[in-house]
Amino acid sequence: MRVLVALVAVGLLSVACGAPEAVPQPAAPTPGAVGVRLSGGGALAAPAPKASAVAYNARLAPPGASATLTAESGAVLATSTLTVGGLLPDRTYGAHLHVNPCGAKPEDAGPHYQHAHSHASADNEVWLDFTTDAHGAATATAKQDWAFIPGRLPRSLVIHAKPTTRTGAEAGTAGPRVACVTLAER
Repeated sequence: MRVLVALVAVGLLSVACGAPEAVPQPAAPTPGAVGVRLSGGGALAAPAPKASAVAYNARLAPPGASATLTAESGAVLATSTLTVGGLLPDRTYGAHLHVNPCGAKPEDAGPHYQHAHSHASADNEVWLDFTTDAHGAATATAKQDWAFIPGRLPRSLVIHAKPTTRTGAEAGTAGPRVACVTLAER
């Protein structure tokens, strides 16, 4: 009790004597606070040098199709949202984040971006599978309970011809690469 009274008295004394105010400290990062923001997208066009949105298969990503991705991560959470338009109607596609930017060839985007270990799973990768509506439009969102690592960020989103296989030895596969969107840090 005496210690508490002494601490309160010292606190009151320092306020009464005009002691310097405590310097506010930066708030600790909150889960979901934006630390990394990635985005990219636009009309899916034929592969060209430095293209940011590419269609590799004009049958599955016809002229006029578009894809846009935004991905944000804070201290402990990541949220990625994909919006597409002009794709084939009423069709399911697979979509994942990849490690390299898009290129002239579908394989230029490299393998899937993986957070912590080297096996394909929805908790270690970002899977954004979607089914288009009657007009070829869709939106998909994936939330991870981990953050993107600065210096080791995903560099593209690849749209695949099939939905992602979720179990077994084929987990993470989704057929040929149909389109690609290069991501940039914003």
